[in-house]
Amino acid sequence: MRNAASGADALAVRGLRAGYGRKLVVFDVDIHVGAGEIVALAGHNGAGKTTTLKAIFGILPPAGGSISYFGSDRTRASPRSNVIDGMSLIPAERFVFGDLTVRENLLLGGWHVRSAGAKQRNADRAARLFPILRERESQRAGTMSGGEQRMLSLGIALMSEPRLLLLDEPSLGLGPAIVLELFDTIRLLAEEEGLSVLLLEQNIGQALRIADRFYAMRNGRIILEETAALMRRRHDYWDLF
Repeated sequence: MRNAASGADALAVRGLRAGYGRKLVVFDVDIHVGAGEIVALAGHNGAGKTTTLKAIFGILPPAGGSISYFGSDRTRASPRSNVIDGMSLIPAERFVFGDLTVRENLLLGGWHVRSAGAKQRNADRAARLFPILRERESQRAGTMSGGEQRMLSLGIALMSEPRLLLLDEPSLGLGPAIVLELFDTIRLLAEEEGLSVLLLEQNIGQALRIADRFYAMRNGRIILEETAALMRRRHDYWDLF
């Protein structure tokens, strides 16, 4: 585990059940993410990964179980409250505001940061990680390439000064070179700044390259928890999906 701090996990999910109306799609899910740890969650389409993420972030009310964030109960917390307390979510789709400029997107990401100086420092930090954001700061986000928008989405998330980052399929639709750059940056943030990450990803090879631990989900249930090191020794993953 990279930069793991003593004490409470960044995230501890126990017995989570969630779904849409009366239809449950997630059953008794247990997941934990240590401080400074990258944890990958993989599964087929419709396995319940995104539903799990939405329940953790507060978009969907859990039907059962508990969610703890650095030792604090967040089972019924709203997304707004979670963002203020340092939790950030980057969805798989519609992750930037296309009609706004790059700079406007970044400033919106730091809406709750009161200090103008802190907002500028956060924007400068995002630009250091992804120089294209400074070069294109006056460009409308919707006119950027898919990879550039993904970089911007991570910059938006970092503007909120997160301690826990929830990422849903960040490699979706991107070329291999952009995926490498994006994932390397995520690993850098975990190693150098202690950022905790829960990563939903179908590109298992790339996820395991940066992850510390791995969960596999099938039909709304966790079927495997393993270290990434042991997962990398597997010849294939077909038995999991």
